[in-house]
Amino acid sequence: MTRLARASLVLAAGLALGGCMVGPDYVRPTAPMATAFTETPAGWKRAEPADALPRGAWWRIYEDPVLDALVERVAVDNQNIAAAEAQYRQAAALVGQARAALYPTLGANASATRSLSPSLSNRPSFARGAVNNFEVDLGASWVPDLWGSVRRNIEANVDGWQASEADLAGLTLASQSTLVQSYLQLRVIDEARRILEETVAGYERSLELTQNRYKVGVAGRLDVVQAEAQLKSTQALLIDLQVQRAQLEHAIAVLMGVPPEGFAIERVPFAQRVPEIPVGVPSELLERRPDVAAAERRAASANARIGVADAAFYPTITLSGAVGYRSLTLPSLLDTPARFWALGAALAQPLFDGGLRRAVSAQARAFYDQEAALYRQTVLTALQQVEDNLVALRVLEEELTVQRQAVEASRKSVELTLNQYRAGTANYLAVITVQAIALNNERAALNIMSRQLTASAALVQALGGGWQVDDLATVRYGRGGTPLSPPPGSRPPPSS
Repeated sequence: MTRLARASLVLAAGLALGGCMVGPDYVRPTAPMATAFTETPAGWKRAEPADALPRGAWWRIYEDPVLDALVERVAVDNQNIAAAEAQYRQAAALVGQARAALYPTLGANASATRSLSPSLSNRPSFARGAVNNFEVDLGASWVPDLWGSVRRNIEANVDGWQASEADLAGLTLASQSTLVQSYLQLRVIDEARRILEETVAGYERSLELTQNRYKVGVAGRLDVVQAEAQLKSTQALLIDLQVQRAQLEHAIAVLMGVPPEGFAIERVPFAQRVPEIPVGVPSELLERRPDVAAAERRAASANARIGVADAAFYPTITLSGAVGYRSLTLPSLLDTPARFWALGAALAQPLFDGGLRRAVSAQARAFYDQEAALYRQTVLTALQQVEDNLVALRVLEEELTVQRQAVEASRKSVELTLNQYRAGTANYLAVITVQAIALNNERAALNIMSRQLTASAALVQALGGGWQVDDLATVRYGRGGTPLSPPPGSRPPPSS
């Protein structure tokens, strides 16, 4: 038995090691790619090889310690990220499950039965009554991976695991970007409140001026009513900003994984500036965008599934063996005469399945084509998002320059018109008109800056933040075939 068992193991090992892997080897799908971005804001430089966004903490380019403290909590407490991290661990477990198929299965069995056969003409003379049967055995079976089906399945699951990790990184980046944009909008609202508060104070002085002139008879009641209406409408705008600010605070709290109740961000002077962002070249998006990496890994996984489908066309060999003891009495169960063993091999080859395997193979190839197309579309979308935000930053910078000139001109117009009103050479309607124009210009300039800040955060997200495709985990296996490498920055799995 020993020689036969050794020979069987050597034969099986030779078959497994010599087995081929059917199906196409993976090559990254080609994607349309430009050599450079069309738009680059004036004064910004192309990123040199040493230039990069801050690794992990890209939001620090805004140089705001309050923002830094808020965003750092997103990756820890955001519940959407927690769900994605759990999905990542599920994908890691699938790799371990696929890898387990490379090894034999081993099982132990113990049984005790008592039976009575019916009285038949050919019944043995010694079988007069019930019979006991005791058995303990150890059995093993193994299906050698002759055609690479298991290895292709492992490959597919590893690629899916890495895609899940990239999804986690992409969701983390998106959540961080959303919080950054919400925070910047909140600071813009604070600046809008300052502008409206100063405007309300100016309108109060104008109302006082019209009331004084009305009392001495040099102005009509209409001037007072117009000044009151202008003041009240502006106060209403100021009150409305409280709703917007509170809603932004609530959104930030939820992104941080805390209840909105009681969460507040202190109002501080507006100090936000549009940072200079190293852009690089379009081809870097393949390495810097988590969603591009995830799409590419899914294409690789789909390619490996073709090999799994193709392996079904070839025969499978199952090696099995068992050793144990079987006896009619319990005291003699472990005696040498009660010992038994068995070795066997089985060959299976489907001959006709109605075209099932061919259809499964065609489906796998079509699925790969789908994933490859989605990868190319993801690359195109990434290029579009970068170009969109670059052109937004360039045009908004030009627009803001002109709008600031309009603000200065409108302020001067207000000053001159008020002087004319005091001198009696202009009516109050002219004052209201130029004041409304001045306020609109102030708010328009702030709105442009708000769009600039939003576009800058969106550009960083479009460039992939500080992420790199090298961050994808390299497979290291632990006990039982479970992958060990965690995603960078992820929370540890809960203890059982």
